[in-house]
Amino acid sequence: MLLNPNIDILNLEEALKHIAEKYPNKAAFSTSLSIEDQLITHYIFSNNLPIKVFTLDTGRLFPETYSVLTSTIERYNKKIEVYFPKHEAVEKLLTEKGPSSFYESLENRKECCFIRKVEPLNRALEGIDCWITGLRAEHSENRKAMPMVEIDEARNIVKVHPLSHWSTEEVRSEIAKYNIPYNVLHDRGFVSIGCQPCTRAIKEGDDFRAGRWWWENTDKKECGLHS
Repeated sequence: MLLNPNIDILNLEEALKHIAEKYPNKAAFSTSLSIEDQLITHYIFSNNLPIKVFTLDTGRLFPETYSVLTSTIERYNKKIEVYFPKHEAVEKLLTEKGPSSFYESLENRKECCFIRKVEPLNRALEGIDCWITGLRAEHSENRKAMPMVEIDEARNIVKVHPLSHWSTEEVRSEIAKYNIPYNVLHDRGFVSIGCQPCTRAIKEGDDFRAGRWWWENTDKKECGLHS
């Protein structure tokens, strides 16, 4: 089923309604509870759209992230489905390599990301035909040319980034306009928030992804969710 080829000129609310119409109960939004994801969640819940909203609990999130999850559930009185990594895989990883193996090599870090993020994501997307994300072109160099709509060939589903060309200022303006709950770490220099051991605040002028996996010498820092 094809989306409107002019979806990129629709506003956020219209785009989400269009997706829900084309993929009723077959569309899912993966939220990391980031500031842009909170905006998308607001429009899905406020319009009672038949779009599944889910998040990945890696087991190593910031306390502030759990606070956002709680306040969002209370604000909208809606369900956010939570997916955990398989405990056997986590137990094996920590037993064999310890709790901080991801600092030791890129291979180890990607292994941890796969166990805690990618595998749970794959389960969350089972039976889904359209995957909505909060990715924005500003997030990293390799996302600058990212189209709003693409095909995730590995999962054979449509993938939509309705905020792909939004700026941080535009997102924050909408968050303030509707008084949407958001992670207070965004006000403390954290622009991209993931697992606590792998995320830190950045300084003014730093690259957007400088606070993620900062010990790695690469400009293509991804966890595997959006490879």
